[in-house]
Amino acid sequence: MELVINGDKVEVPNSVETIAHLLHHFELQQKVVIVEWNAKILEKGLHQETKLCNGDKVELVHFVGGG
Repeated sequence: MELVINGDKVEVPNSVETIAHLLHHFELQQKVVIVEWNAKILEKGLHQETKLCNGDKVELVHFVGGG
């Protein structure tokens, strides 16, 4: 499936069916992540049930430490 993630077209396996699966695919499931899906900010409680479709636009914002 092809998604637009943070402005880039990205191919993900068909097993990535939900936002929760997408976060796991990118190893972000244990991080604090703000998810915007098709121009809507999603509450964390909706990540498991929000189904992805080919062409969906997803913005993933997570915090990176450093100095």
